[in-house]
Order: sequence, then structure tokens, then C-alpha cells
Amino acid sequence: MKYYLIVGEASGDLHASRLMLELKNLDSNAIFRFWGGDLMAQQGGELVRHYRETAYMGIFEVLKNVPQIFKNLKFCENDIKNFKPDVVILVDYAGFNIRIAKRIRKLEIPIYYYILPKIWASSTFRVHKIKKYIDKLFCIMPFEPEFYARYGVTAHYSGNPVVDAIDTFNKNNDTFDKFIKRNNLSEKPLIGIVAGSRTQEVARILPDMLKMTNFFPDFQFVIAGAPTFCHDDYKPYLKDYQNVKILFNETYSIFKYSHCAMVTSGTATLEAGLLNCPQVVCYKMSGGAFSDFIAKKILIKIPHISLVNIILNKEAVIELFQRSFSLEKLKNELNLLCFDEKYRKKMFDNYKNLSETMGKPGSSRMTAEMIAKSQS
Repeated sequence: MKYYLIVGEASGDLHASRLMLELKNLDSNAIFRFWGGDLMAQQGGELVRHYRETAYMGIFEVLKNVPQIFKNLKFCENDIKNFKPDVVILVDYAGFNIRIAKRIRKLEIPIYYYILPKIWASSTFRVHKIKKYIDKLFCIMPFEPEFYARYGVTAHYSGNPVVDAIDTFNKNNDTFDKFIKRNNLSEKPLIGIVAGSRTQEVARILPDMLKMTNFFPDFQFVIAGAPTFCHDDYKPYLKDYQNVKILFNETYSIFKYSHCAMVTSGTATLEAGLLNCPQVVCYKMSGGAFSDFIAKKILIKIPHISLVNIILNKEAVIELFQRSFSLEKLKNELNLLCFDEKYRKKMFDNYKNLSETMGKPGSSRMTAEMIAKSQS
């Protein structure tokens, strides 16, 4: 079979690559063409666009790049038409993927959605478009089937691929001693910095995260390098912080071995929770008070922004978002995460509930089997 996949960010690249692996195990004749990243490319097939060329974050970045977004949509539509896949698999990336689904509906190619967009958080009106343009829905959040059922849409929960990825990671024979030795770190306790995978995210939040090094001299700070970046991308931020190291391809190890972490909202918050790393969630957009008003009054329809809190439906971890973010609040929260054992234990108890809610590994395989069954 011929598969066309569309991914728009690093986490989607990871999970789509695992899905591709499982599809290959079930379909020895699988041919892939995709918009994605390096991990998907490792599974074979042809990479059409890398996600670092197409990812735009925030209201102003999207508006500024509207002409290019429409060019990408037209190119993608024609590319699918020429490739003639047996199925199109959309992965998250709602702004682009829902539009492309509308454009290719007329081609009468089955359209599946894996890792559904978080429309329950901001844009519930999109559920009607998904109902109209998508043939099969495969969700990764345990509460999503109930949400979609309210609109007369069937969504299949097949577990969460993050659970798969962490299960694979936990099976290695790594230790803290091996980790610090291979990365030339000291034995000081770690504070992890996970500042996002997009240029705009890093530019807005990393400078403030780095200022925390001045208040916690007994800890070593380590940046989890984004797969879309290289060392040179971080250099402008680190000229006054020579002791902060950047580690690539070590994000899970950083979570596992850090005493706590500062995490930009996104999949990383869930990964930190499942790896038992106490965290504070930080997020800032451009536009100041205007963006804050738009986000809180119009865009965000739920009380939380981090996946840990959304899944548990409570404030299990502190979120410093837009105007609620300040250096003083960040310092105070890090102080609790570093030194208050009772505070830490409460977070660990919440993480235990999170792990139980998410279920066991096997998501990628189960989703691949459902896709194969739908096409047989």
C-alpha cells in the first residue's frame, strides 16, 4: 500500500515514525511519502517537506506567514493527487491538516487522523469539519472518545505513543553514572531545561529559564537540545551562562535524572510526568496583553494548558502562562521543587495516577493494526 503522512512538529515526527515501523511490519509492500522529519525519514520513503520549514507558532507568526501557508497547502494537494496514495494519514498539526483534508476530500482517498488535534482545548467548532472530512479517527488521550461521541463522531482510543516511547527507553541499561560520564557532567543534582522545539518558543522562554541559574548554585542546569536545532542555535543565549550544557538526543534521560525541570507546554509535560520528573510548566507568546486576552477569552476553552493537568483534570503541576509568568514565580516554584519533599511527594502521587490513566504500551502497534484492518 501507498501511505501519505503529514506531520508538523518534532513530537509528531517521533510518533509517526513509530507508526510507520509498525505499518511496515504488517505491510511488507508499504511505500511512504510524507511531510515530517528525520525520524520518519529513517523508516524509508520520500520526505517532501521537513517540519522545520512549515511550523509557525503563535498568532502573529501565523498571520505573517499566511501567503506561504497557502502555497504549502496548494503544493501538498497537488502532491497527494500525483502520488495517488491508498490512504492519507494526518498527524496532529490541526491548522494545516484540517485544511488539507477539505481540499483532498474530492479525491475520494481515505483520510485518517492519528493524534487528533486538541480541539477540545480551543476550537470545538472544528469537530464539525473533522466529522465532514475525516474517515477514521485514532486518538491518544483517554478522554477523547467521550468528547467526540457528544458530536456523533466515533474516535478510537489506541493508547498513547508517548507511553510506547518511554517503555522502550526504560528498557535500556542506562544509569545516572553512565549519563553524567558520557555527557561530561558533574555529580551535582540536575535541573532540566526543556524550552520547546520552535525558534519562537526558545527565543521567548529560554532567556528567563537561564536566569534561574543565578539562584540555584548547588545545581547544574542542562538544556535538552531540540531536534530542529544545533549547538550554534543556542550560542546567543549562552554567552553569559558558560556552565550550562546542551545535550541532544537525551531528553528522556534528562527527565529521568533531573531533580526537577522547567518545561515549555506541550508533549514534553506529559513525558516529564510519565518519567517522574517534578516540573514547572512555562509558556509565553508574543503580543503581550493582547495575546493573553485572545488566549484566555477566545482561544483556550479549558482551565489548563499542560497535558498532565488536562488528563488528570486538576492542577497537578504549576503552569506559568503569559501574564501569570514572572521570574519571581518561577524562582519560587523551583525552590519548592528542589527542596520541599512534601511538595515533591504530592507531585509524585499525581504522576502515579497519570501513569495508571494512560495505560500500558502498544499504541503504535494497535493503531497500525486498525489502519490495516480498515484498508483490507
